[in-house]
Amino acid sequence: MPTPPVTELTSRARDIFRLVVEGYLSSGLPVGSKTLAGRGQVNLSPASIRSVLAELESLGLLAAPHTSAGRMPTELGLRLFVDGMMQVAEPTAEERAAIESRLSRPGPIEQALEATSLLLSDLSAAAGVVMVPSREPRLTQMNIVSLAPGKALAIIVGEDGHIENRLLDLPPGLPVTILEQATNYITAHLRGRTLAEAVRIIGHDIVSGRSALDAASRDLVERGLAVWTEDAAQRPVLIVRGQANLLDETALGDLERVRQLLDDLENKQSIAELLESAREADATRIFIGSENRLFALSGSSVIASPYRDRDGKVVGVVGVIGPTRLNYARVVPMVDFTAQSLGKLIG
Repeated sequence: MPTPPVTELTSRARDIFRLVVEGYLSSGLPVGSKTLAGRGQVNLSPASIRSVLAELESLGLLAAPHTSAGRMPTELGLRLFVDGMMQVAEPTAEERAAIESRLSRPGPIEQALEATSLLLSDLSAAAGVVMVPSREPRLTQMNIVSLAPGKALAIIVGEDGHIENRLLDLPPGLPVTILEQATNYITAHLRGRTLAEAVRIIGHDIVSGRSALDAASRDLVERGLAVWTEDAAQRPVLIVRGQANLLDETALGDLERVRQLLDDLENKQSIAELLESAREADATRIFIGSENRLFALSGSSVIASPYRDRDGKVVGVVGVIGPTRLNYARVVPMVDFTAQSLGKLIG
């Protein structure tokens, strides 16, 4: 069902709808007509309020849980509120100071990223997530060492001293001299470059016939680099912190949803794919419930914002995952400010 424009609602329907949504986001509980009338914010009788609530329910914006006579916003209603009615509140001075102070602590960037995830979790009372920028160290050498018949070990060394290795299948009977030739060729093209840069250069040389490699060595080089590039692409580097925040008092009545959400959070590959979709956004993106298939069953929301380096290049995504009753007006600008602060740190 498409979200109806805010302008299609009468002024009193908009007022009551906003009060129901804000009340629900604040308490996590359905809001009834008596509550609305008792607050004195609506100059209508409980009967008239119930009539408006029924109208909003017929539009698919509110729902009445079977355990309560009150109403709560549907995902459609939350989307209408977020896009057309929400008054965003800037982070407080205390929140900005806390974010900047946490990120200014000395240490490696990985430590700052983990601190960011914990900080967002603490401030939002949800789970904080940070997708770490892809590590692309400058490389010094790559060795291919024979281990056993048909097996070799490809060892890659970065300028920062970082070492990684991968197993590589070899054709039967491959001479050791081929390993040496491939190692020397790759190292000559890797030195001082990132792996992605080296792959492009080597690939161009091989296609153009300028590689000076025989067929066996060329095949080994291509398959060796393929192992590295495929492996890097399939390894999302994701930090998730604060899952315990999802087990608050309002979760006790909906433990199955929380269990499903915690299971979802274990699927880091899928979360990384979701956050990846926020990389090209100009601003913070909000995914509500079933708008994303990953959290369709748990009915959870994601608020995510890309962060950039000094050249404006997107290097990662930071965000919050929690129940649909997140305080969007407060969390959205908080995530956005954190992304900006993290970008300044990344430089």
